[in-house]
Amino acid sequence: MKFKTPIKLAWHRFTSCSGCQLTLVNCEASMTALSAVVELHDFALVSSALGNSEVIDVALVEGSLTSPSEVKRLLALRRKAGLLVAVGACALTGGVNVMVKGERRRAMESIYGKPGTEWDTFPPQPVHHFVKVDWQIPGCPPEQHELLEMIAAILHGGWPGRQVMPVCMECRINENRCLLEEDHAPCLGPITRAGCHALCPGIGVPCEGCRGVVAEANQDELCRLFFAAGLSEQDIRHRLERFGEVL
Repeated sequence: MKFKTPIKLAWHRFTSCSGCQLTLVNCEASMTALSAVVELHDFALVSSALGNSEVIDVALVEGSLTSPSEVKRLLALRRKAGLLVAVGACALTGGVNVMVKGERRRAMESIYGKPGTEWDTFPPQPVHHFVKVDWQIPGCPPEQHELLEMIAAILHGGWPGRQVMPVCMECRINENRCLLEEDHAPCLGPITRAGCHALCPGIGVPCEGCRGVVAEANQDELCRLFFAAGLSEQDIRHRLERFGEVL
């Protein structure tokens, strides 16, 4: 699907921290070029103006769904969007929002007080549980280059290429020391999809798995290495479920 420029673009946030859209806003060096090919419709972080167009070329969706009102808004957006792109871990898998799990009501009360227990909410769900998603951009937050490449590809009638290697390969390319083998740190790089240039391991922080599972991930071998590093079965499971899915 190829659109005429400027493309009508909207960014809708659901249950999230706004970090994904902030990543795009922080692409200062590319803003002049973007302004020439993108026309904003409903992007609250950037403009208070609300687009009244009945048709949106591209809708970017950030955050997980946690209430019927959010689902209603998402369905309305899907109906008028030519393409819908889920952006970030919360939109793709539920993200860190799912960590509360069975203690949701108690968490709501501790944060919002008694009124919080009366709100109509449900456990966080990814966007694809409710509507068709045309493309996904992983990460917490996503990388700037992936957002820009996605917009550029749409302008040319296609989608950017997908990463098929794990973060470990990017560590090797960058000649980073292996935190898993050398420090016995619980790094998820062996089973996590690449594309972030191994930023966290590159500064000595074990990969958290925010980009989701790489194809053909060898989870059994990773669990063996975690056991050897002294992690319990419960610790390993919590580690693998950090971003809303069992890796």
